[in-house]
Amino acid sequence: MHIRDRNLIPVWEKIQRGERLTLDDGLRAYTSGDLIGLGAMAGAVQKDKSGDAVYFVLNQKIEPTNVCVLSCKFCDFAVRKGDPRAYEMSVEEILGKLSPEIREVHITGGMPPDWPWDRYLEILKAVHDRLPEADIKAFTAVEIDFFHKKFRMPVAEVLRQLQSVGLRTMPGGGAEVFSERVRRLLFHQKIGAKAWLDIHRTAHRLGIPTNSTLLYGHIETLEERLTHMIRLRELQDETGGFLTFIPLAFQPGETGIKPANRFTSAADDLRTIALSRLMLDNIPHIKAYWVMLTGEVASVALNFGADDMDGTVGGEKIAHDAGALSPMTMAKETIIRLIRDAGKIPVERDAYYNPLHVYHDRVVGKIPYLNSVPFYARLERRGFRILPVVPRRMGILSALGEIDAGLFSLMDYLRQENDMELMGWCIATRDQVKSVMLFSKGGWRELDGSRIGITDDTATSVQLLNVLLEKKYGVHARFERLHQGVNAYDGLGAVLLIGDEALRRNKHGLKGFDLVYDLAREWYEWQKLPFVFAVWAVRRSVPPAVKEELSGLLKQSLESAGGDFVPLAGTHGRRIGLTDAETQEYLSGFNYSLGEREREAIAVFRRLLPAVASGALASSRDMEAR
Repeated sequence: MHIRDRNLIPVWEKIQRGERLTLDDGLRAYTSGDLIGLGAMAGAVQKDKSGDAVYFVLNQKIEPTNVCVLSCKFCDFAVRKGDPRAYEMSVEEILGKLSPEIREVHITGGMPPDWPWDRYLEILKAVHDRLPEADIKAFTAVEIDFFHKKFRMPVAEVLRQLQSVGLRTMPGGGAEVFSERVRRLLFHQKIGAKAWLDIHRTAHRLGIPTNSTLLYGHIETLEERLTHMIRLRELQDETGGFLTFIPLAFQPGETGIKPANRFTSAADDLRTIALSRLMLDNIPHIKAYWVMLTGEVASVALNFGADDMDGTVGGEKIAHDAGALSPMTMAKETIIRLIRDAGKIPVERDAYYNPLHVYHDRVVGKIPYLNSVPFYARLERRGFRILPVVPRRMGILSALGEIDAGLFSLMDYLRQENDMELMGWCIATRDQVKSVMLFSKGGWRELDGSRIGITDDTATSVQLLNVLLEKKYGVHARFERLHQGVNAYDGLGAVLLIGDEALRRNKHGLKGFDLVYDLAREWYEWQKLPFVFAVWAVRRSVPPAVKEELSGLLKQSLESAGGDFVPLAGTHGRRIGLTDAETQEYLSGFNYSLGEREREAIAVFRRLLPAVASGALASSRDMEAR
């Protein structure tokens, strides 16, 4: 990496050591004249998190009304009741804007003085009934606070009732910038930082993931921008509930606010996105919101730390009423082209960032957990594109023919083995794994008849749990699929976690679940065999020369590790709270070669599967969506 500004080198060294950046580090980077070096740093961090993937969603923005009780100086959208520009949409008008291919419906708008509570519930229920497979992302923290005060309900009750009619996630709008000075000057009627953070904290505790935002480019200082990011980072440390961060470039419109320039410059936009990626080390995704940036700047931002382009955003009015220069709707084909122009993989997603479709050739799937790092840390790409994706979703994409090779969960390989070839490597445990853990309120036999939460990541681990419950302990339980991100575990007898989250919880515990079981250890004590969680495989349709090239690169990557995993994986380990010694101990517990005992273990597991492979997962649509 070429960094021209020597003041950036200490910042980059801290990032490489897995250390968190401070306010002073952020200021040093923000004020650096080396924009290209800053972008390269952020791009490297983004690639470590998201590989070559850039996400987008087919979404529809619904703004039911522009009538609002507030009068914020920077808003050109809201009007008072009776204004000639005022509009209020009926449920039928809202449903008329929806089309079957939509995966996310984003609902925000004005806060009218006379709408009853039932009208909001009716809107969400109608949308959910019309598009039951789509995710509803609705109502900013400002709107939730308005409902709480107007209808005299606790915030938690407001959110629970919205959940009951279809709410899945919340947008991050209304945060503006966490500065009391700015709030008093520009939006004194709106909630401040404490209320915004408290509402999102409550949402996370109820299992509602949310987005986060920063409105920049008006009267805020660089220190205020960075302080805002740090406060979001602190809440994410506490709850883990933010899915993405969205820097929103201020659109001055006719507000009367006079920033130094009418619009933020492309350089300022790119610098802010890069700083977001470097400062917010614990928020998974950074969005280049093309509505406010323009498509061209958003495409460049994909090499400055952003890994999300938002989506088609049909019906957006708030930014455009303030003078946003982007087209009102961006077609799917245009988004794919802009992502490809940036040298990235276009990945269509849902609201939780689960990949639905991949629009690229020669894609290699990567399990994004610490245990897979030895395969990828020094893997030369040479034309291959790397897509980090959790085990279960990798199997779904492979079944669609959209991933050519990867470290597949064992179950997905067994389901697709007629179309795939083994490559001789795997992730197998010796006697314990430490990252496939059942957190339980009682002993194994006390789980009979109980509900067990399983994260959306799991493919093989859930079947291993099923085998252990039924074959080893004679227990029958009901499994309920949970989405990625935050979840509410109320009413569950146990929770199955895998990967990095299981490592974190294994070290610090999961509140309310006092007993912890390592599934690999349970298997080993029962069968005296290792357990194979994942295998490297390639589609049979891939040309032989490509298979040979990939095989050689994997062998080279493994051999380069030489058994000392800290140089390769130490940064990843520190990011999830492990010491270098803990990282080395953890990775040393795996076998990466698919040997005879691993093949024997696969055969034994395969024989145990037929009696239990059907019917454990809850099938209702509501449980799948949780």
